[in-house]
Amino acid sequence: MKLLLEIILSIVLHPIALVLMLIDIARRSDLSSGKKLIWALVGLLWGVGEILYIIVGDGALW
Repeated sequence: MKLLLEIILSIVLHPIALVLMLIDIARRSDLSSGKKLIWALVGLLWGVGEILYIIVGDGALW
């Protein structure tokens, strides 16, 4: 039951975090186009992309 709940939460929350991350990447003026593209691709990694963006890329999801 716990695993099922974790899977459902992951399916719901990952797309929300991805959209917020992409919005933040698009509005940042300190990143070049290449860096924006790389961060967008990293964000597609399920579960770790958004975490890496917050920790390494000084990003914010809100």
